[in-house]
Amino acid sequence: MSTRTLTRNSTCLTHRLLNLRSPYRCLSCSRLLAQHEQTPKHDAPNSTTHFGFQTVPSSSKQSRVANVFTSVASSYDTMNDLMSVGTHRLWKDYFVRSLDPGIKNSKKDTGQGQEQGQTILDIAGGTGDIAFRMLEHCTILNNDHVSKIIVSDINPDMLAEGKRRAREGGFDQSGRLSWLEANAEDLHPVSDNSIDLYTVAFGIRNFTHKDLALREAFRVLKPGGIFACLEFSKVQNRLFEAVYKRWSFGAIPLIGQLVAGDRDSYQYLVESIEKFPGQEEWKGMIEEAGFLVPGGGEGKGWEDLMGGIACVHKGVKPLR
Repeated sequence: MSTRTLTRNSTCLTHRLLNLRSPYRCLSCSRLLAQHEQTPKHDAPNSTTHFGFQTVPSSSKQSRVANVFTSVASSYDTMNDLMSVGTHRLWKDYFVRSLDPGIKNSKKDTGQGQEQGQTILDIAGGTGDIAFRMLEHCTILNNDHVSKIIVSDINPDMLAEGKRRAREGGFDQSGRLSWLEANAEDLHPVSDNSIDLYTVAFGIRNFTHKDLALREAFRVLKPGGIFACLEFSKVQNRLFEAVYKRWSFGAIPLIGQLVAGDRDSYQYLVESIEKFPGQEEWKGMIEEAGFLVPGGGEGKGWEDLMGGIACVHKGVKPLR
């Protein structure tokens, strides 16, 4: 694909998310360079992190999270339906619509020019929930038959579940879906500046080093590319928060026991929501990774869903 085409696709995405009524102030180039040339940190011998409400060695969290998602892979979306009364599906629909993935009327190369379209990376997307929605949006709403989606997950059981659903839903016949088993904190199989849109839905709270994942997102995105995150967050209304927490900690683990025979995994999922950074802190971490945050000057820099039960955060990789 030509440099001109790459720039046009990335710029198109950027203009959808940034309201450029006045010139924005880009981050210091020297600061960005210093930040992204850092060697990824490794866990100190005695470093710890949280696994839900437990404090565990950092080196053990990845395997513990893997065990949780291996346990819930086949029943994960059923459980989400029961826990949210189907609301998670509406959130995911809205998330994809807000991103408007794809390039309108993109066609395959006929020999007279380069193919258009986007390369989209969906992280922690093993079951395919977001990827299938984006593929349909590209094809049906944007008449884009070129854009491709890479579904990445660290857990092979979640990827296996997604591949099964792709076969059953006919999505695997498009030739535009690929599957990657990889750690979001070390995406070495993905080249620098190769991705137009990076998405992660209800997954990043489970990462051990969220800052490393954000830096990897920055690295793989093209200039002008979009980082988009849908995640549980902090409820803003105190009364609503009290009711929500009572439901979460009282009902969800019990539902997990009754439906999936696995109380402990769903107890962890509830606790992981509680431990995830609030909206303001998470926005700051995205900015620290080098991204420009739409609405960061005049607005909040994020979008709460259902009073903050879930939240959409977006960041744009500077064009230079």
